[in-house]
Amino acid sequence: MIARRTLLAAGALSPLAACATTPTARPGAELKLATFNIWHNLGDWPARRPLLIAALKAEDADVIALQEVLQDAAVGLENQAAMLARELGDYRVAFVSTDPEGAPRRYGNALLTRLPVTAEASTRLEPLDDYRTALRLRVSVQGRPVDVVVTHLAWQDDAGPVRARQIASLLDWLPRDGAPLVVMGDFNATQDDSGLAVLTGPRFFSALPRGSVVTTLNPAKGHPNRVIDHIFAERSAFAPVTAHLFGDTPANGEYPSDHFGVAATLRLS
Repeated sequence: MIARRTLLAAGALSPLAACATTPTARPGAELKLATFNIWHNLGDWPARRPLLIAALKAEDADVIALQEVLQDAAVGLENQAAMLARELGDYRVAFVSTDPEGAPRRYGNALLTRLPVTAEASTRLEPLDDYRTALRLRVSVQGRPVDVVVTHLAWQDDAGPVRARQIASLLDWLPRDGAPLVVMGDFNATQDDSGLAVLTGPRFFSALPRGSVVTTLNPAKGHPNRVIDHIFAERSAFAPVTAHLFGDTPANGEYPSDHFGVAATLRLS
């Protein structure tokens, strides 16, 4: 299991926004979420960086899930999640990687939040040879505990059984104390994929209903139209309010990433 202490505090990666603050309360215990595969430093990273910051800042999310986050000392790249936390302001960041802590190059997933954090954990998902992880923060939403999870699953077209095993591993790892649950990330599969059956079944709903958007992969980067980035929330705990794509409009011909982001507002039951 990955070391539990992955929250990046001041000094661990400098400079870093390490102090969580409580944002302006949303009515009816609403929770605004965003998930974005940021494509690490591929493409024109210097051009993409300000677009990524602007896109996330415009969403004003309480919790942000990031995939394909990189830090690489060899090319002078600081941890991208830490950079975004600093640039967005007032966000606390947690990062998970299968690369050892202290390694000059680390690649993984992250969660950023402005809400109070009461617990944090991370794990490797089965099968271990696919090097996939899950990261959980328990946040307080107007005094109520909510678990938010980020993951990034197997990518191969025929990896439905592997994805099913990864999701089972994730759910088996989570606490069973009744805290409402949201699972976000790049699942590398549409909702029709058999590997996502548990998340598309009766327990969860997708913030983006089937057919509501054409793609979360960016066609301008050579990708086919597929909706593979999702926010899944427990039906017993949440009601959908709004959901949309973001980061899907170019600036000077460039986009923030080779994916589009997904943002959603959920209301706690």
